[in-house]
Amino acid sequence: MLVWQDFFWTGGGTIAELSQMLLPVFFLMLCAVSLIQGINAYDAFVKGVKDGMKLTVSIFPSLMAMILLINLLDCAELFDLLSDMISPMISFLPSEILAMCCFRPISGGASMALMVQILRTFGADSLYGTMASVIQGSTDTTLYVIALYFSSVGIKKIKNALWIGLFADFVGIVAAIFLTVHFF
Repeated sequence: MLVWQDFFWTGGGTIAELSQMLLPVFFLMLCAVSLIQGINAYDAFVKGVKDGMKLTVSIFPSLMAMILLINLLDCAELFDLLSDMISPMISFLPSEILAMCCFRPISGGASMALMVQILRTFGADSLYGTMASVIQGSTDTTLYVIALYFSSVGIKKIKNALWIGLFADFVGIVAAIFLTVHFF
């Protein structure tokens, strides 16, 4: 166990040693502030946990529905069909980039896994590795955001949010591909 005196007498330590001290210091500061202001910290903590559980219960059905739909689309091989339809128009791109472009508006985890696969296959400094990184950074998980966040606050009518979000993703993907090819 790291002793406070050892840290300060030796002129500091590593980041790991410093990070081990941050949580206890934060906890002590929280206790001190709650004592000074006369707040019952335990009751506030329990209330926060209850509110977190309510939020989890409210968004769980939307999250499960989205996961189910993604798995159904994957089992029906609709993403492969879409990739096959688009690939003649963009023949210079590998299928992994096209799959990443299809999954990015739906799932951040799936697109991240595809990006890691692209980085392993082509290398981090390659054209396709850079392109995958720029696509990952310039687009968002639009369907995930609409399914989860809109339902958690009770928005039933998404109006134009879906189409605007998907259009922004499309523009981000096209710009990422064009700029990466142009500048790389």
